[in-house]
Amino acid sequence: MKLKQYLRLAFNSPVEGDETEYFNLKKRCAGYIFTKTQNEMVGASCFYEVDVTDLWNEYQAYKSEADFHLTFNVVMMKALIEGLKVSPRLNAHLYFNKRSTTGKLIKKKHIDISMPVKLENGETFTVKVRETENKSLRSLQKQVDFLLKATENSDIDRLLLDNLSYRMTGFVLKGKLLTSFMQFFTGFFGKNRVMNVSDLFKKRKLPKKATLVPQDVNEGTVCFTNWGMLNSKFTPANVGYTPLLYPQVFLYGIGTISDREYAFRNENGEIDIGVKKIMPVHFTFDHRIGALDDVMPLIRKIEDVFEHPQIIREW
Repeated sequence: MKLKQYLRLAFNSPVEGDETEYFNLKKRCAGYIFTKTQNEMVGASCFYEVDVTDLWNEYQAYKSEADFHLTFNVVMMKALIEGLKVSPRLNAHLYFNKRSTTGKLIKKKHIDISMPVKLENGETFTVKVRETENKSLRSLQKQVDFLLKATENSDIDRLLLDNLSYRMTGFVLKGKLLTSFMQFFTGFFGKNRVMNVSDLFKKRKLPKKATLVPQDVNEGTVCFTNWGMLNSKFTPANVGYTPLLYPQVFLYGIGTISDREYAFRNENGEIDIGVKKIMPVHFTFDHRIGALDDVMPLIRKIEDVFEHPQIIREW
């Protein structure tokens, strides 16, 4: 065997015809967060299905009467916010030192929801809906609409680069000089570079349209995702597990609502068969905050919305 072939086998190198795709800045940032999550978080997950027929009908009626644009996604986001108010340990950041086995849970004052959105190129990007705890359904919808429009107008790579500079400064102040240097070097030099150094000094024009700011893309306190929006409308597939976003301790996800024949008890207590709207629900939490006792108050609060959907008119 020739030395070149031997080394290719030893390093498991690509062969002729293989295509190599290097991560762009968005994928690098997501990769960092997910790798950090896998190394630092202890996730427990639960998946179940709920009957949202009554809530859907109430939503449709309210939507037709309301004098503002309203989406079901925002209704469910508001339900999550109300649930977090009775389960404050889920609206938190967790930090744990494996060497000293010391840890702390910081219960956050504000409910800042990390919300994945789909970009025009098909990539997924996470924005933050800030300080939602006291917002009405109208103002929450207005804020989400603004963020979606601002995302379209924003230079995402430049925004992430600004956030990356803050993180690298934090690494330096914590004494992690090598980590900071490696992220800077691979970001601007070599095959993995995402931008030229000269781009850092280019004068940027002030945007005339609404755009995102760094505070809109840094860590939220909890994650809410809707796979029905992110997945193709041609597939009924729903994600069974989604990792947490470090240092968050809770993620709440909903899936595609589908019409399904269902056996249920009618108002007379008799078993009947009819079409119900069924929505998959999934949540993941860090097991170190406790167990289901921390999650159940939130679940009961959201279940109350499914059973008494007229409450959305009070929001």
